[in-house]
Amino acid sequence: MHVVNDLLFVAFTPLLPLMAADLSLSYAQVGAIKAAFSGASSAFQVPAGIAAERFGEQVLLALGTGWVGLGILAVAAAPAFWLLLVAAAIGGLGGNFQHPIATAIISRLYEGRGRTTAIGTLNFTGDLGKVLAPLIAGGIAVVYGWRGALVVVGAIGVAYALLHLVAVPEPPGAARAIRTADDGGIGWGITHRGGFMLLVTIGVLDSAARGTSLTLIPFVLTAKDFTTADIAAAFTALFAAGAAGKFLCGPIADRFGSVGAIVVTEVLTAAGIVATLFAPPDLAIVALLPLGFALNGTSSVLYASVSRFVDVRRRARGYGLYFTCTLLASALAPIAYGVVADLGGLSLAMMVLAAATLLIAPLAVSLRGPLAIAARAN
Repeated sequence: MHVVNDLLFVAFTPLLPLMAADLSLSYAQVGAIKAAFSGASSAFQVPAGIAAERFGEQVLLALGTGWVGLGILAVAAAPAFWLLLVAAAIGGLGGNFQHPIATAIISRLYEGRGRTTAIGTLNFTGDLGKVLAPLIAGGIAVVYGWRGALVVVGAIGVAYALLHLVAVPEPPGAARAIRTADDGGIGWGITHRGGFMLLVTIGVLDSAARGTSLTLIPFVLTAKDFTTADIAAAFTALFAAGAAGKFLCGPIADRFGSVGAIVVTEVLTAAGIVATLFAPPDLAIVALLPLGFALNGTSSVLYASVSRFVDVRRRARGYGLYFTCTLLASALAPIAYGVVADLGGLSLAMMVLAAATLLIAPLAVSLRGPLAIAARAN
């Protein structure tokens, strides 16, 4: 499910320059399309987590993915910017279900040691979808254009949702059973508010860096005279490195600590943004590899850390709250940086993004105390 879900959301990225050229869009309008799709997927994260307690997790996972698939089909048929924007927003609503529900399931199944590695593995499987997305969408777009690529991607989402609904049962210890067994007195289940809010702040800045980088990098590569096929290949390399980062950062954090892993990956992300901007064309893909590793790898550590501050009986709600904030940041940041790019140029926007990403390092150091308190409480 995570492979397909991430494939659906990432398929837009290598197609953005084609959409912009076809519909004569500005950077800010491109950012608005990305924001509509991603932002809608953050609007109902909390209700999705609560609904999973009542109606079943696998049913809602299937519903969400099918919804996104239908939305992408609508985007492919949209004839103009405003209709495309509305279709992207409606389709993105289905993305509210995957992250809070799936991450809560894994965090319950790995309540003790190895949780970061387990959640990192879940995170990694999503990046398999990110690796496939440029190959599928970019390859089809070369022949049939961006609309033809989105038709195929949307159909994949609808088909898999139907298969998942029929084939996958509820997991052991499902949220619905936990809710029935004990539903009293814990509210949102946040056990350390200061630590949770600090983690949300870090997650917001990290997601802003990720969402903006994925929106602007195609234009950075286009300025280096990359073709559509070249950009698809570059994003395949970027997401492959990201998959490795998500898979490896989990066990690294389990072994050496979450705070150190966050600091190192965020510094590497900022350096990778700058390197990608200034690298000559023949070295641009090489610069994308460490950027992809760090850009996506941090999320595995952050997702696992959320569970340390939320009661097991309210994990879906806690993750819903966290993902609401971070996905909103991922959606809105491309608009803000798109405006900076329109006013001051693409290079300025990328440099400001790198500077903002560096701010995460001192915040991560401040997280050490709350994590220690949570560990003693558990």
